[in-house]
Amino acid sequence: MSSISFSGLLNSVFSFPILGYGASFLKDSVISVMRTGPVPKHVALIMDGNRTYAQRMNLPLRDGHNAGAESLVSVLDVCFRLGVHHVTIYAFSIENFNRSQEEIDTLFEILRDKLELLSLESSSFAQLNKIKIKIIGDKALIPEDILKDLEDVEERTKNSTSPRVLNVCFPYTSRDEITHSIREIATKAQAGEIQDIKNNIDLKLLHDSLYMGEEAPPLDLLIRTSGHTRLSDFMLWQCNENCTIEFVKTLWPDFKFLGITSLILKWMYYKTLQLDDEENDQGSTERKIVKNILQDLPHPPNIVSVTERG
Repeated sequence: MSSISFSGLLNSVFSFPILGYGASFLKDSVISVMRTGPVPKHVALIMDGNRTYAQRMNLPLRDGHNAGAESLVSVLDVCFRLGVHHVTIYAFSIENFNRSQEEIDTLFEILRDKLELLSLESSSFAQLNKIKIKIIGDKALIPEDILKDLEDVEERTKNSTSPRVLNVCFPYTSRDEITHSIREIATKAQAGEIQDIKNNIDLKLLHDSLYMGEEAPPLDLLIRTSGHTRLSDFMLWQCNENCTIEFVKTLWPDFKFLGITSLILKWMYYKTLQLDDEENDQGSTERKIVKNILQDLPHPPNIVSVTERG
């Protein structure tokens, strides 16, 4: 019993049919209320803890990764129903190539199978919710058979008119992404596509040349599960400014509705305070401007009584 987390226990309780109906109603109500507040437009996830979960539950490693894939669907459902536009997941780091070939093959196969399941049929999660799936990273490192299947997933979902996008970072590191951006700019400069190099190569151009491109909104919230407090070379450029970073101890397979809603609620609370402060600052500034205008007006003429006229 000690190996089961509190979050995992609640998820197990909610899986009972009768309690499940009540839980579904409660979840719908919570999401409806949360939609009335400020909602992050871009959420990133470091889905850590699948291996530890498998070890604690005495499961094969593959089952641990499968449990993590189920959690991803639950988290995506909450995010997109709330109104989050982009969700970016760290599916496979370039550094993961240092793992055993068996685990690498397992991760590749699970990723391919789950993305196909998400997008293959008209009744699939991605098709029903009009989610565009994009593979982000150095695709040259992906085996040809896996890459073809992933490109088919991208092709099936690319015509979505919805703003919902699932960015799958695979294989990816921030250092590789920034190197890619610099390489893209150098190629354009050599081709003469950038006329004034001194003035036209700036932060915006570097940002727009990243794997995600200029259409991705700024990153609002980055979450890492399993208790590790490091970013592991993930979205270092994007989380540099105005981004909230949350490290939670929950293992990823246990990180479902309760995990994601609690962190987004926390983000919403502090975002509301920030917006209130900005509104108060703006109101104070406007009052100062009005006060200065009034002070600069010429003095009114002296008051003269009607009886004094004549």
